[in-house]
Amino acid sequence: MSQSRRRSLSRRRLRWCLVLVVGLFTVFGARLFQIQGVDASAYAAMAVRAGTASTTVPAPRGAILDRNGEELASSVDALTLTADPSMTAANAPQIARLLREHLGTDINYFDLIDKLRKPESRFVYLKRDVPAWTAKKALSAVAEAGMTGVFSEKQTLRTYPGGSLAANLIGYTNGAGEGVAGIEGQYDKILTGTDGSKTYEVSQSGERIPMGDSTVTEMVPGRDVVTTIDRDLQYYADKRLAEGVRSSSSDWGLALTMDVKTCQIVQMSQAPTFDPDTRTGMQDSNTVSRAVQNVYEPGSVMKTVTMAALADQGKIAADTPIVVPSKMVIDKFPIGDYWKHGTLHLTAAGVIAKSSNLGTIVAANQMSDATMYTYFNKFGFGEKTNVGLPGESAGLLKPGAEWTKANHATISFGQGISVTGMQMIRAVGAIANGGTMCRPSVVSDVQSDGGSKEGVDNGGATQVVSKEAARVVTRMMEAVTAPDGTAPAAAIEGYRVAGKTGTAWRVDPNTGRYIRGQNTVSFMGFAPADNPRFLTYIVLDKPYSNAGGGSTAAPVFHDIMSMALERFGVAPTGAKPPKVNQTW
Repeated sequence: MSQSRRRSLSRRRLRWCLVLVVGLFTVFGARLFQIQGVDASAYAAMAVRAGTASTTVPAPRGAILDRNGEELASSVDALTLTADPSMTAANAPQIARLLREHLGTDINYFDLIDKLRKPESRFVYLKRDVPAWTAKKALSAVAEAGMTGVFSEKQTLRTYPGGSLAANLIGYTNGAGEGVAGIEGQYDKILTGTDGSKTYEVSQSGERIPMGDSTVTEMVPGRDVVTTIDRDLQYYADKRLAEGVRSSSSDWGLALTMDVKTCQIVQMSQAPTFDPDTRTGMQDSNTVSRAVQNVYEPGSVMKTVTMAALADQGKIAADTPIVVPSKMVIDKFPIGDYWKHGTLHLTAAGVIAKSSNLGTIVAANQMSDATMYTYFNKFGFGEKTNVGLPGESAGLLKPGAEWTKANHATISFGQGISVTGMQMIRAVGAIANGGTMCRPSVVSDVQSDGGSKEGVDNGGATQVVSKEAARVVTRMMEAVTAPDGTAPAAAIEGYRVAGKTGTAWRVDPNTGRYIRGQNTVSFMGFAPADNPRFLTYIVLDKPYSNAGGGSTAAPVFHDIMSMALERFGVAPTGAKPPKVNQTW
């Protein structure tokens, strides 16, 4: 080949090479333009996802505190244990044994093995809500045995230090950490915080880059709720009420104590109850809040309201003479007293002291249906107390326009009307507080993590009867705890005590008819009677046959009220109760 030909071939090759190189650069340039210009944001996002990892920073739930700052419900650090079956399958039996040793026998060994060997899976939950110290011991045991594949996720665990203490007031949380019932449910949004997050750079192997960029969104803890409950008084009342329910063979019992001046509930007990910490006893009959959700006929405690209405109208005083017949038949319905007697000459105080249904009817007949209904409505019956707890019932008070003569008679002594315990303590609390009725409360403050407090509006007060009317009824109620009254067991040495017993027929919820021989018995009282501070209400449902409020509920009242007076340092006034004639 000639030299000129060789030069021509070389120039041709150079031109093709140049074209090829220019073509390649053109393709690469176009692709680079597409990545950096047209699709820049999409590829940047892919890069971020490939090189970053995010974790949630759970916000602790706010605590529920007693009036003195003692914890009734709180949150502690906990872990959820997880596993990668592709890493644990080979050693599943050994890992399951180690976990069961440290997590307790409530975890099923064979179920654990199945999870650790789950085919075609890279993630399984082993156990949730494990206290941090327990979980860390279990993880260390697996690691020390030379096995891998078990991991943990941080979370918070709800705990109740007092166990069943005030459980029906506090409520509980579900598996998702949401409040259920009680204060946990009512104040769920306040107690629940806002989770934060952490995003950081990771290597291709998934390990965090020590000096890499990271972004933190701070979590916001839930706020604490401060209740009006006194933990020590609550503990004592829980135990004393449970003892009273057992000794009287009752189906259930209720005990409420309220500060008369502020209407703050300082103790709210129920038996039987449940333990939200161990999750024992959590059937519907135990988790319901009987103080606000259960309705029942109150019986003779309601006579105090009837007498207050009459006294407010100037129709009655403690020594007003009343002729009590031996029996009555109203609308073909026979009505009598719990004891047989002929015609009696009792004072109004004697009617209360002896708890005479017939004497109460005679007194109440001085009021029309409309007037009596108006007073009962003023005392809050037929309306919710708005105490601030979920599921509250309004009870049942038939409009006065619909009353029969029998309704007028029976409602005056507490039958034919359905109430809640909270309604009753609010109403009689008005008598103890000089005729002024206020809304009961169970929460006083909501406070932030920094300690700042926000008071809870518990509503205003209403004058339902005059101070003089309240004073007259208080004198009548003091006769109840006298040696010749129906509840001398409620008397407290050194203090003047005003009270009233209650015994009502139970209603069959299936038929709506009264069950003969089955009663709901109660005792309501306040002390010191001459300067009231606390009001305590005891209810026992379906105690043994022939049990009465004076023999079963009054002793429980005595002990809880005595504890309340001692706990809050209420000294005796030193005054002697006035002598009130029961007969004329």
